[in-house]
Amino acid sequence: MPTVNLYEAKTHLSALVEQAAAGEEIIIAKNGVPKVKLTPIPQTGPRRVPADTMKITYIADDFDAPDDDINDAAEGKYS
Repeated sequence: MPTVNLYEAKTHLSALVEQAAAGEEIIIAKNGVPKVKLTPIPQTGPRRVPADTMKITYIADDFDAPDDDINDAAEGKYS
């Protein structure tokens, strides 16, 4: 369980978080006095898998192209 000073923890926080997420516990000290422990949060249950309920397998190239009928309706041109 490594101990790092507060300045080093601020400088290398991203790396320390990755270490903690990998299972290592890290002590952060201020003026040589241990203050906090950085530990991983246990993962509960399996990872979420999308349900794929819509079964979309293809999206047309013009999917997000403007639709004249909708634009006309929005502008009050559609009766």
